[in-house]
Amino acid sequence: NGSYVEMRELLEKSGEFIAHLVGTEAAYVTAGGAAAMALSTAACMAGSDPDKILQLPDTTGLKGEILIQQKQRYSYDRVYTFAGADLITVGDDDGCTAEQLEAAINPNTAAIAYFVQPDWDDSVVSLEETVRIAHEHDVKVIADAASQIYPLDYMLNNAQGADLVCFGAKYLGAPHDTGFVCGSKELVDAVAANGFIGFHTGGRRAMGRAYKVTRQGIVAVIAALDEWFTMNHEDRLLGIDNRLTSMESGLKGMQNAESSVVQHDRFWGSTLHVKIDPATGKTAEDVLKELDEGNPRIWANSVGDDTVTFNAHTLNPGEEDIIVQRLREIVS
Repeated sequence: NGSYVEMRELLEKSGEFIAHLVGTEAAYVTAGGAAAMALSTAACMAGSDPDKILQLPDTTGLKGEILIQQKQRYSYDRVYTFAGADLITVGDDDGCTAEQLEAAINPNTAAIAYFVQPDWDDSVVSLEETVRIAHEHDVKVIADAASQIYPLDYMLNNAQGADLVCFGAKYLGAPHDTGFVCGSKELVDAVAANGFIGFHTGGRRAMGRAYKVTRQGIVAVIAALDEWFTMNHEDRLLGIDNRLTSMESGLKGMQNAESSVVQHDRFWGSTLHVKIDPATGKTAEDVLKELDEGNPRIWANSVGDDTVTFNAHTLNPGEEDIIVQRLREIVS
């Protein structure tokens, strides 16, 4: 924090470190996963051409469409439009076929966006098949794998699975406003050209100036990644399970509620579900509101109308006891 650096060199060296770690040609630290997606879109449309970079978000004369399977639509897909692209859906809510995806590619297609999740069924064209189809038509694939970081082999497969793959570094323990994109060197170089230092370099005036990262954030991403790939994840997940099991035990015997620990195929491992008896006259949203309005505030989530859910990977030691006490006060 007390030293100044040449940002281009820090981004290059940190990118080399990340690329070596995840097994790709290149990588680039960004201002979060969404910034990685926006810059990746700009890179696929404008490349490293200074005139095209200066033109964005006006895509006149550029390939300005990003394809996405309708069943993969999600809240963050709007980010693909930030650099001026049009998002074009393929298939319907029941799914998409490889033939439909291929038929949707046209001379204006800049890339295909793919939302990486561990549990897509056969109604969604796989990432591997999407990449094969795209490359046959000289089209790139941008994958959003923001939180798909565990198991490590799974994360590495994701990182190596598309032309550009976007991650949110906050899930690894880095600051919330950090992320990174990895992939082919040509495209990652184009991401950098569209990024915040590209605003001053070569007269590009890049739209990515709005996605500035700090030297502190870049170093934090490196530290978080280094720790993520060297820590004992069995102990990490066991610690989460122990906190949730302790909460479950603390809630046993409580009237009007049943609790259970539910395993997930996600990096946080498991979640506590607390089902509220309708006889209380309270819904899950009612309980969430009371938790939020108390002191200290407790932020939780819900499934359906009657179940409140809690994650433990963000809790400090002892905070699980506060949650149990408050739940007992609210529900009983």
